[in-house]
Amino acid sequence: MNLSHIQSEDLDLYALIKKEAERQKEGLELIPSENYTSPAVMESMGSILTNKYSEGYAKKRYYGGNEFIDNIELLAIERAKNLFGVPHANVQPYSGSPANLAIYMATCQPGDVVLGLNLTDGGHLTHGWKVSATGIFYKTYGYHSKPDGRVDFDEVRKLAKEHKPKLIWCGATAYMYEIEYEQFAEIADSVGAFLAADIAHVAGLIAAGAHKSPANFAHIITTTTHKTLRGPRGGMIMATHKGLEKDPELGDKMDKAVFPGLQGGPHDHQTGAIAIALKEAATEEFKKYGHQIVKNAKALAESLKNNGIKLVGNGTENHLLLLDLVPVYGPGGGAFGSEVLELAGMTANKNTIPGEPGSPFYPSGVRMGTPALTTRGMKEKEMEKVGKWIASAIMEAKDYQLPGVKEDRSPYLSKFKKEIKGNETLKKIREEIKQFTKDFPVPGIE
Repeated sequence: MNLSHIQSEDLDLYALIKKEAERQKEGLELIPSENYTSPAVMESMGSILTNKYSEGYAKKRYYGGNEFIDNIELLAIERAKNLFGVPHANVQPYSGSPANLAIYMATCQPGDVVLGLNLTDGGHLTHGWKVSATGIFYKTYGYHSKPDGRVDFDEVRKLAKEHKPKLIWCGATAYMYEIEYEQFAEIADSVGAFLAADIAHVAGLIAAGAHKSPANFAHIITTTTHKTLRGPRGGMIMATHKGLEKDPELGDKMDKAVFPGLQGGPHDHQTGAIAIALKEAATEEFKKYGHQIVKNAKALAESLKNNGIKLVGNGTENHLLLLDLVPVYGPGGGAFGSEVLELAGMTANKNTIPGEPGSPFYPSGVRMGTPALTTRGMKEKEMEKVGKWIASAIMEAKDYQLPGVKEDRSPYLSKFKKEIKGNETLKKIREEIKQFTKDFPVPGIE
C-alpha cells in the first residue's frame, strides 16, 4: 500500500489511513457485506482512469477521448455476461441502491405495486421499505419470514394474488438460506410480474458455484460488486434470457434508467476495477474461495451454538449468520452485542431478527459472516476459535438489559459503553486476536 504522495501532501489523512490499516490488520472483520479487494482492484481504483469523464455508453459517448475507456467498459460487460450467464449487463451503477432504483424505473411507473421482503425480516431498504424512495414513490407490500427465518411463501402467494404487483424482489441482506428462486419465479409468473433477484450478498457464491444462480428463474439480476464478489464498491444490473423474452426492450430500458435516468458519467476507475474482479471471480482459485466461505460459515455456526449462542434458523446455508441475542440481553440488545465485539477486536453489526421484539433502531440480533475472514486464509479450525471469542465477548455483557421506557435507552447505552470499556476479558480477547491475525495477512496491507 503505497501512500508516499499522501504522506507528503496531507499528514492528517495519512495518519488516519494508517490507523484504519492497523484496525483492519489487527481485528476480525465479521460484517458479511465487507471484504478485502485484491491489490490489482485497488490499483485500478487509484489509477489515472479517475481522470476521464465518459457520460453515455461505449461507442455512444457525449465526450471525446473515450476509445480506451469504451474498451474497458465493454470488457467488464462481457465478463459479467459470461460469469453470470446473461445476455445483457450494465456495469455503470455507482452502487447497489442506485442499481435497484434503476430497475423500478425500467419496469414500473410511480405508484405501481411492488413486493419485497420486509426490512426487519432481512430485506433491503430498496426493496420497498417505507423510508426509502422505493417505498415513497411506489405502492409496496412487504412479505415476511417465519420464525426460523425462511420466507413465508404462503404469504408471498397471497399478496401477489391480491395486489397483482408489477415487480417482485427476491434477495436479502440478512437471510441465511439459499434463495428459493424457483418458488419466487412460479409466483411472479402466475401474476405476470417481473422477478428481480438482488444477489448483492451472494454474487461471489453464485460465481463460485457455491449458491444457486437465479439466471434461469428471474427476469432481472442486480448486485453490488463488493461483498462476496470481492471487487470495488460498485453495482451491476443484468437482464436474463427470460427477462428479454418477457420484454425484448428490457435491456434498453434498464440502460436508459441508469443513464440518463439516474446518473451522469460512470466512474471509469471503478469500471476497470469491476473488470478485474470479474476476471478473478472466473478462476478456479475463486471457486475454492467461494465454497470455503460457506464451509467457514457453517463451522462458525457450530462453534457459536456449542458455546451457548442462539442462531436464527439454527445455522446457515451461505456466508451469513444471524445471532438471536434475546436469550442473553432480552429484546433490543443487539447494541450490547455489537459493542462488546468491537471492543474485543471483532466488527459485526446489530440487526433485526424475524418477529423482532425490539425495533429497527434497537434490534435484538447481530449479523455476521465469513467472506473477509476467508479472504485472509482462515478455515474451519480457525472458525472454532473465532466462535469461542464471539461467545465469550457477548456473555461479558449478559447483566445488561435495554430499558422498556424509550427515553431511558440512550442514557443507559451511554452508561453501558463507559462501564464495559474497561472490561478485562474483552481486553484479553482483543490482544489474543491481535496476535492471532499476524498469521493471516490482509491483501494490500503490509
